[in-house]
Formats: sequence, C-alpha cells, structure tokens
Amino acid sequence: MPDDKDIRPFRLDTPDETLADLRRRIADTRWPTRELVSDRSQGVQLATVQELARYWSTEYDWRACETKLNALPQYTTVIDGVEIHFIHVRSRHEDALPLIMTHGWPGSVVELLGVIGPLTDPTAHGGASEDAFHLVLPSLPGYGFSGEPTELGWDSRRMAGAWAKLMDRLGYPRYVAQGGDVGASVTDAMGRQAPEGLLGIHVNLLAGAIGIKDQLPAESEQERTAHDRLNTFMTDGFGYFLEQSTRPQTIGYSLLDSPVGLAAWMLDHDTDSYYKISRAFVDGEPAGNLTRDSIVDNITLYWLTGTGASSARWYWESGRARAAASAAGQTPPPVSVPVGFTTFPGEIWAAPRSWAETVYPSLTYFNEVDKGGHFAAWEEPEVFATEVRAAFRPLRTS
Repeated sequence: MPDDKDIRPFRLDTPDETLADLRRRIADTRWPTRELVSDRSQGVQLATVQELARYWSTEYDWRACETKLNALPQYTTVIDGVEIHFIHVRSRHEDALPLIMTHGWPGSVVELLGVIGPLTDPTAHGGASEDAFHLVLPSLPGYGFSGEPTELGWDSRRMAGAWAKLMDRLGYPRYVAQGGDVGASVTDAMGRQAPEGLLGIHVNLLAGAIGIKDQLPAESEQERTAHDRLNTFMTDGFGYFLEQSTRPQTIGYSLLDSPVGLAAWMLDHDTDSYYKISRAFVDGEPAGNLTRDSIVDNITLYWLTGTGASSARWYWESGRARAAASAAGQTPPPVSVPVGFTTFPGEIWAAPRSWAETVYPSLTYFNEVDKGGHFAAWEEPEVFATEVRAAFRPLRTS
C-alpha cells in the first residue's frame, strides 16, 4: 500500500458467523493427555487450558471487548507500505505531554487499556494535571488490527522509524516513548535513533541484557539472582522464542487453525505470568487486571485477526538483524536521550540498577516497585502509570 498520510477512523464489527466458527473450533479440540508433572515444566497444564476453553466457549463475550475498543478513538494510517492501527486518546489537559506506548508479544493494545485513564486523566486517578499525557497506542505491524508487512526488514529499528513518522503525522513535535517486551526493543531502537522531537524513553524490560549477559555485573545477591533468572529463561523458558525466531511460518499453521492451540502457545511465555493466568482460570483468583475476560480478550484478538504467524515474524527479523550486525562487527549507537527504567519483581529477569546503568549509561530514572510482572501495564496499571509519570516528569520542561 502506498503511503498517503491520510488518517482514517477505525471501527471493529465482527461478523456473528466468525464468532460461531470460533466456538465450534474450540468444541472440536483434540486434547492431549495430562502432563506427567505437577508444574509447568512440560508446558501449559491441561487443567488450565481446558478451563480457559470452557470459559471461552460458554461464558465469554467478545462483544464487550469490541464495545470497549469502539468507545476509544481508533484510526489507521499507511506508513512504509503497511497500514498501522492505533488508538489515540488526547487528554483534556491541553499541555499534556504526547506519549507513544508499544505493546509486545503475546500482547496487544488490550494489555494497555487499563493505563489509558490514569495517563490521560491523572486527576481522576490520584495524580496531578501536570502529569497528563496525550496517548498514542499503535498495534505493531503484523499484530492485531495493523496490516502485515509484505516484504522483509520489519525489525525493531524499522518499527521505531515508523513510530517517529506516526508521531510527526499526528502533529507532535515533542514526545516521549515507552515499551515493554517487543515494545521495549522498539522503544530502545527509538532511543538509539533519537529522532527529532523524542525527549526520552522508559522501558520495563531490559531487552539488551540478553546479548551482553556475560558482561553484566554479578557481584551482589540481587545481581546473581538476576543472572540465574536470565540463564533459566535462556535454557528452560526459551522455547517460544527459539521457534518464532527460526520457524515462525511453521508454528503459524497451528496458531491459525486451532484457537486452543493459539491460547496454549500464548500462555507459555514466562513462569510468573503463566501461574498468575492459570490461577485466574483454575482458582478464580486474578492477579490485578489479569482477569479471565482480559486474558481471553487478548487471545481472541489474535484469533480474529489471524496474526499468529505474522506477529511471530518479528522474532525472525530481529534475530537476523542482530546476527548480521554482529557478523559485520557493528554495534548499535548509544541511546542519546534520557532513559527511565522500572524493575517489576515478577519480570522474567528483574534487572538491578547496575544492569540498567550498564545497558543505558544515559539512565536518568530508576525504581524497583513491589508488585507486578512482565505484563506490568496490564497487571498493575496504577503502579505502572505512577512510574511512567515519575520517569518523564523532569522532561516536561526540557
């Protein structure tokens, strides 16, 4: 699609027959036998997925999520040949700071809905008017309601460049950026590209730790614990990452054909999040905003948009981009804008300050909070919003 710079309103209207087909497919699931262990070491547990499937097919109402999304200002625009979907909520406070936030995998804009109110209307959520943001929430290319790239090269750096174009197109000459998971990688790339107008970034996953893990401090107990968790992820929690970074097309056939297969694949991400999600279904005990409905909202969005394979391709693209740069002896440019970082205790590897300072010498804000995990904005939106406000507060007058 050629770039036309037009910004078009977007509205979701899912056909009834599409939802009926989804329920039929769930009912026709062929189940494996139960795992032979009492934990998740063999994968997503049968009891968890069966309860999720039961709830999904008999109690869950996608129309409620659809209504929630359609109540928000949604748009699309074409950037570099890809139609980009985004939510754009302007604060009622005109001097609000523009903020572009990027979701990750297996997330979507659904994981960020809970922070819209606290960030755009802080006075209604315990904040001050001077903490307000104009909020832009794009769907990554190949994810959700955005179009799929039809050519190679859409790694984090290209996505970062597209976000700079989006903010310019929306008329924001000064803005900040935030991201977690894949969004942290894209936001990191924005900081390294430092497009004109970007005042600073905040991330809640130290994605850069993977490539330099042997160079990170390991002297204190906290540093050694972070190393242990990162090494455990690389040896025992890396299955989805390895498959998607080497064979995204192969896994895509299953993800687009079986809704239960898609759900299980998306749940098998990290230990902390998995057990929280499992308890929400098996025990009825949600962790913060990780409720049954919000979890199934996110899975259903992936199913309805058919983005199981296209979303996985980011891992393939980024892995090859890193390998090519390494082979050529290239190192990424430093982040030249102020960086804020928040460590959430349930993160895959809860990075200590020394790690954040190693990856980001321009670190200007660091904090460790007492609750929340990998899906921080989703699980603990109020805590997350407080961190974003604090990280960007000094940049508002710069």
